[in-house]
Amino acid sequence: QVQLVESGGGLVQPGGSLRLSCAAPGSILGFNVMAWYRQAPGKQRELVAIITRSGTTTYADSAKGRFTISRNTARNTVNLQMNSLKIEDTAVYYCHARGINEYWGQGTQVTVSS
Repeated sequence: QVQLVESGGGLVQPGGSLRLSCAAPGSILGFNVMAWYRQAPGKQRELVAIITRSGTTTYADSAKGRFTISRNTARNTVNLQMNSLKIEDTAVYYCHARGINEYWGQGTQVTVSS
């Protein structure tokens, strides 16, 4: 069982920044895709950003220009740098990995509030 562990969430004011990190127990290159999703209260879980094994990145429209997904293959982590945060970015953020099977982290809370 692969356990993904997210960290870096917290409370931030509008316009602020946070950096989320997702740690995998083994090589992240073993996955075809790693991604960040989020789920706000009362809403469905939605895709935020994807990074493929080849390094190609894709973003939700809401994340374009503000969020950056990256990876550190030496540390087996996938990160999400979030800038210019808005109140509507408030959600639980989940790390996701897909290879032969798919795996989810436990989530980390991001709250954007003044």
